[in-house]
Amino acid sequence: MKNPKKYKVIWTICLAAWIIIYTGGLSHVQAAHKGFIYVLTVNGPINPAIAEFVIENVEKAAQDKAHCLIIQLDTPGGLDLSMRSIVKSILNSEIPVIVYVSPSGARAASAGVMITLAADIAAMAPGTNIGAAHPVTLGQEMDKEMMRKVENDMVAYVKSIASKRRRNVQWAEKAVRKSVSITENEALNLMVIDLIARDLNELIQRIDGWEIKRNGKEVLSTRETSIVFLEENLRHRILRTLSDPNIAYVLMMIGMTGLFFELAHPGAIFPGVIGGICLILAFFAFQTLPINYAGILLIILSIILFILEVKVTSFGLLGIAGIICLILGSLMLFRVPSYMGVSWKTVIPTVGAISLFFLIIGTLAFKAYVSKPKTGMEGLIGAQGVATKRIVGEGKVFVHGEYWNAESEEVIESGEKIEVIGSEHLRLKVKKIKNK
Repeated sequence: MKNPKKYKVIWTICLAAWIIIYTGGLSHVQAAHKGFIYVLTVNGPINPAIAEFVIENVEKAAQDKAHCLIIQLDTPGGLDLSMRSIVKSILNSEIPVIVYVSPSGARAASAGVMITLAADIAAMAPGTNIGAAHPVTLGQEMDKEMMRKVENDMVAYVKSIASKRRRNVQWAEKAVRKSVSITENEALNLMVIDLIARDLNELIQRIDGWEIKRNGKEVLSTRETSIVFLEENLRHRILRTLSDPNIAYVLMMIGMTGLFFELAHPGAIFPGVIGGICLILAFFAFQTLPINYAGILLIILSIILFILEVKVTSFGLLGIAGIICLILGSLMLFRVPSYMGVSWKTVIPTVGAISLFFLIIGTLAFKAYVSKPKTGMEGLIGAQGVATKRIVGEGKVFVHGEYWNAESEEVIESGEKIEVIGSEHLRLKVKKIKNK
C-alpha cells in the first residue's frame, strides 16, 4: 500500500457518511412511527358535495395510513341519500373515524345524528346539541301511511347504527320519532356520545389509548402525532357553491332570460353567451340536487306566458299569470327541506327582476304597436309639405326634404300647403290645408 494515510482518510469519511445516513434514517422511521391524524371540517347542510368530500378523505386517510380521521361537524341536517353515503363510508372505513361536534354553539341535527352515531368515537364540545332527526317531507305532501313507512325505515336505520356502535338505541329511536334534542352533557349521560372535549387538542389527548372495537380490538395511539388539516380543493368548492339551491336557481333564471333576449334580438351575442353558460352551470348543479320537475315546468310556463304578454294584448292578465307560475315554480323547484331550499330572500328579488324585465319589454312592444310609424311610406302619413307644381289630378310636392309625385282630388295651386293622407306605389295622396 503506497499511501496508507490517504486510504485511512477515505475510510473515515465513508464511515462518517454511513453513520449520518443511518441515524437520519432512524430519525425518519421514528418520525414516521409517530404518525399523523387527518382532520376535516363539515360546516353546513349535508348535500352531495359534502358527501363526496367526506368519502374521498375517508379513503385518503386509509390509504395514507393515518392513525385516525377526525370530522369536526356542525350541521342542521341534509339530504337522506348524502347522509347514508357518509355513514356507509364511516362504517366501512379501514381506520378509526371520530366525529366531533364542535365548536361551541354547533349542532348535529337530523342527518348529523346518524353521522355522529356511526363514528367509532363520538365527541361533543361544551355548548353543543344533538337530535331532532325526524324525516322531513321533501317538497311534496305524503299521506299518513307513506309518512309512517318513511319514519319506520329511518327508525330501523338509526337503531342499527346505534346498536353496531353500542350506543343508546332507545334515544336514537326517540330522536327520529319524537324529534328530541339533547345537550352534550345529556348525550354523555345517556351514552349517546363517548366524551366531551373543549377543543381539538383535548380531544386528541383524551382518545389516546382508546380501545376501538372492529373485527378485533385496536388501541388508538395519538400521542406525539402531527395534525394534518384536509381542505376542500377547487372542484369541491365549486361543487359545494353550485349545490346551493339559491345559486342554482339564480343561474337558471339568468340563463333563461339571457337566451330569451338573444332569441328576441339575434346578434346581441353577449346575452346569449352569458345565458348559455349560466344554464350549463345550473344543469350541472341540478345533477347534485333533487329536482321537482313540476317546478321546472311551471317556470318554463311562466316564461312562455311572459313572451305571450309581449306578443298578445291581454291587458296584463298573461303577465300576472306568469308571475304566479314563476313564484310557485320557484318554491317547488327543489325537493329539499326548508333550510336547504330556495329562500324568500332569493325568490322575491329574482321574481321581481324577471317580472320587471318582461314588463318593460311588454310595455315597449305595446307602445311600438299602437304608435304611428315614423319611417317608410307609412311614416309620411299626416306629414305636411308644400305643392311645388300646380296639382290638377297629379303634380309634385315637397315633403320631409324630398320631392314626391302626388295626386289629389282637388285643385292645389303651387306654393299652397298640403297634408299627406295616403300613399300608393311611391305616389302620395295629398289634400290642401285650408287656412283658418
